Amino acid sequence: MRTLASVSLLALAVTALATGAGNAASSGTPAFVTAQRLADAGKEPGNWMTHGGTYAEQRYADLEQVTSANVGKLGLAWSYDLDTARGQEATPLVIDGVMYTTTAWSKVVALDAATGKPKWTFDPEVDKARGHSACCDVVNRGVAAWNGLLFVGALDGRLIALDAATGKVKWSVQTFDASKPYTITGAPRVVKGKVIIGNGGAELGVRGYVTAYDAMTGQKAWRFYTVPGDPAKGPDGEASDDVLKAKAGDSWFGDFWKAGGGGTVWDAIVYDQELDQLYIGVGNGSPWNRQIRSEDKGDNLFLSSVVALNPNTGKYIWHYQGTPGESWDFTQTQPIVQATLTIDGKPRKVLMQAPKNGFFYVIDRETGKLISAKNFVPQTWATGVDMATGRPIEVPGARYEKAAATVMPSALGAHNWHPMSFSPKTGLVYLPAQEIPMGYETDKSYTYKPGAWNIGISALPLAPPNDRAVTKAIRAMLKGQLVAWDPVKQKEVWRVQYDGPWNGGTLATAGNLVFQGNAKGQFQAFDASTGKTLWGFDAQTGVVAGPVSYRIGTTQYVAVMAGYGGAYPLSIGFPDKVDHMAPNGRVLVFKLGGTAKLPKVDMAPLAPPNPPKDAFTAQQIADGGAIYEGNCGVCHGGGARSSGVLPDLRRSGALTDKDQWQAIVHDGLLKENGMVAFSSWFNKDQIEAVRAYVGVQAKYLASESAPGGK
Repeated sequence: MRTLASVSLLALAVTALATGAGNAASSGTPAFVTAQRLADAGKEPGNWMTHGGTYAEQRYADLEQVTSANVGKLGLAWSYDLDTARGQEATPLVIDGVMYTTTAWSKVVALDAATGKPKWTFDPEVDKARGHSACCDVVNRGVAAWNGLLFVGALDGRLIALDAATGKVKWSVQTFDASKPYTITGAPRVVKGKVIIGNGGAELGVRGYVTAYDAMTGQKAWRFYTVPGDPAKGPDGEASDDVLKAKAGDSWFGDFWKAGGGGTVWDAIVYDQELDQLYIGVGNGSPWNRQIRSEDKGDNLFLSSVVALNPNTGKYIWHYQGTPGESWDFTQTQPIVQATLTIDGKPRKVLMQAPKNGFFYVIDRETGKLISAKNFVPQTWATGVDMATGRPIEVPGARYEKAAATVMPSALGAHNWHPMSFSPKTGLVYLPAQEIPMGYETDKSYTYKPGAWNIGISALPLAPPNDRAVTKAIRAMLKGQLVAWDPVKQKEVWRVQYDGPWNGGTLATAGNLVFQGNAKGQFQAFDASTGKTLWGFDAQTGVVAGPVSYRIGTTQYVAVMAGYGGAYPLSIGFPDKVDHMAPNGRVLVFKLGGTAKLPKVDMAPLAPPNPPKDAFTAQQIADGGAIYEGNCGVCHGGGARSSGVLPDLRRSGALTDKDQWQAIVHDGLLKENGMVAFSSWFNKDQIEAVRAYVGVQAKYLASESAPGGK
């Protein structure tokens, strides 16, 4: 085993191979990232060594070769084609001339960061059936690096350590019970020799937690559960035992543990190196509906909270809950950014977060006390935050206790996982925001279905009506923005308006630029001070991931993963017209004077609609609609309207063949492709009813497609 001294000397030797701090040699060396390098990541602006750039996760590149004055000369340096059209959400790491990134299905690729030449690829060979447990596509948001190793959380729950030089597995550990519908899509973080990872799955009925593992051996160091478990089983024997008993237990009611309780830590895990604290963002309840989950009572700690932990032991320090007793899927897992801001004339160590519920929070990192909160999009569920208590001022009826309610924001959030950035130069946060209203109504027929969607509200997603004019009007309500937000004054400075939501993460740079991709396939640069659009590139597919910037030699590069997918595109992202499947994703890298070209996307048209001629009853169609919208639509689209990422069932050859439909949906004929058998939850008559419902949608599509159609 290396001594600390020998590790430090080796780190210095590796660093010396580069041409200077942040000027990594393009030949590339293994990602030997030490504690000191991570702590001093801001001093190596040419590298991007951790998920948010530095431990503060500001996503700010202190590079200024590319500026607001010359960004118009930015061109494609190289691209790398991926093997799937599924969503691309990863933030690449770039360390000493090598780029390490992940793609869908938890695959990892290492590329020469100057040329794009592949060095190695790794496929964890995740069982495609695990895709059913992934609420929001089979995505992955990136790797972490430490001491010559890379760490990836696989969709099936394995935390895998890879040799950064070869991509070979060094160790692997199963982080959750694989018999339960957990997944991992988030990027691990490495803190003080420990790899920290959470999980997802609250929609399907799980109990959330975060775990720390020894980075060199994979041995478990500690675990923190975010919600209580079955009280009959007693304490878990974990770091969370004391605080769950002292603070959380009395905030829950009924048999909440039977559906897991939720509270998964599926994205934000942020280390505060100044205060030696770890911040985790905690997700929604399971089921969403508190009326069902907890007898409509209690704050249900630590759902929808930021929780500060001791990174050495996992012990609780403080928490702030943005949505007590959450009932809308208002997760607080969204990105957390640290900074020191001057507030009321005094420097304050703060964390900033803009979670799903639509409030921009500035929180004191030392105490967990709320400093300020202001909505950054229109809201209908709350009118503000009571600064005396830190609690939202809820609108009566927004909890849909007695009647259905239309709520803004929706379960898709005013801001979802898409990274936001902070520029120390402008003092502004650059935030991907969106406006998506949603109807909530208690599911009176709800029964817990292990392994299936358990949200406790009626039919999600809601199908768009079969009327083009109405659909167009609904689509016009769905908006996206890039917002420049002043966190001290809690006010908007400028805004770029898009004609739809689910746009990409942001990157701020010292060149007075903000980079962001969007759902329409444009990767753009904006003036960080004014929001003026300065440059754009047609990526040929939607861009939702967060960009990075790095330097090799004297050349600054900007990189982003391109590939449309995730919750909105799969479930509710019904476009005006889709005539082909989405193209495969790519890694795109740019530099000043770049002259590379993307190959033309040449895709075969989709099959025509295939409505069955069978006679179905109105009851069959209604029953099938309820089942489809509450279970199938999250992948194949509301109203069976695919956005092109997954197959459009209205065009399926199986739609006119009852036996083949049953073989696929009931029996799992295509489970190797991720289409699992639904026989555990629905009988053949119910699955035939789904065919009836999809058949009606296919007839409407056929009428639209016919000459003279709507």
